[in-house]
Amino acid sequence: MTALSDILETAALERVATGFVFTEGPLWHPDGFFYFVDVRSSLLYRLVLGQPAEKIRETSGGNGTTFDLQGRLINCEGDGRRVTRTDSNKVVTTLIDRFEGKRLNRPNDVICSSNGSLFFTDPSLRVPLADRELEHAAVYRIAPDGQVSMVASFEYPNGLALSRDERTLYVANTRWTQYIHAIELDAEGNMVRRRIFADMSADGKNGVPDGMKVDEAGRVYCTGTGGVWVFDRDGTRIGIIETPEVCANVAFGGPDLRTLLLTASTSIYTLRVKVPGLPHPWYRVRDS
Repeated sequence: MTALSDILETAALERVATGFVFTEGPLWHPDGFFYFVDVRSSLLYRLVLGQPAEKIRETSGGNGTTFDLQGRLINCEGDGRRVTRTDSNKVVTTLIDRFEGKRLNRPNDVICSSNGSLFFTDPSLRVPLADRELEHAAVYRIAPDGQVSMVASFEYPNGLALSRDERTLYVANTRWTQYIHAIELDAEGNMVRRRIFADMSADGKNGVPDGMKVDEAGRVYCTGTGGVWVFDRDGTRIGIIETPEVCANVAFGGPDLRTLLLTASTSIYTLRVKVPGLPHPWYRVRDS
C-alpha cells in the first residue's frame, strides 16, 4: 500500500511568504513564478520563490486561477460574481457574469482542458437569498466557441481538477456532506454519470474540501480538515499532509512540476514531491 513517504521527497513544509489575510488560487507560470490571490484583500500576487511577493492588480474577491490556451490569466472573482481574463497588456475582460440571463452566484474555481474549454464552479451559499438569481449551485463549462452550459448542479461545488485523459472531472463539495465527486465526461465535456470518489467528512473545523490537483500517477491532492488529503486513483486515502494553518489550495510548480505550493491562510508553503503534477495544457502549446 502506498504511503505518504513514497510520495513526498521532503516531509517538512517550508514557509516562503506570509503576512496575508487568506491566500488562494495558486498557479505556476513556466517563466518561473507562481500566481496566487489574497481573497480577503482582493489582490493578485506574483511570487518568485526566494523573493518577496509582488502585487499585480486588484480583483473583486479573486479566487481560483488558470490559464487559457493562449496563456492569458483566468480568474474567478467571487465578489464581482464573474470570471475574468487578463491579457499580456493587463487588460481585464469579463468572460462571463451571467448564465441564461441570470447573474452568477460567486464563481470560485476554474480549470482549462486541452481543447480550450473552461470549467468553473459557482457555489451559492455565501450569496444572500434575496440576491440569488440562479436556482442551483453548479459547475459550468465555457466551450471554445464561447457557448456556456451547466455540467451538473451541486450542494456547494468548490475546487476542480481533471484526470489525465480529461474524461473525469473531480469536484470538491465543501458544505454539509464533504466529499469529492467524480463526474464522467463525454468527448465534448458533457456529464455522462457521476459518483462519489472520496468521503472527506472529518471532525474539526481547520479546513474543508477545497482546492485540488492531480499528479502524473493519477493521485488526487485535495485540501481538507488538517491539511492536504492525498488519494490514490481509486479513491483510497493515502494520508494527510498536515499544515500549521488552514490550507485552501495547492499547485504543482517549478521546472519539473515537483514543487507543491500550498496557500494556507496567512502564508504560502512549499514542499517537494517525487511525482510531478499534471501540466497545464497551455504549457504543451507554449513548448510546441
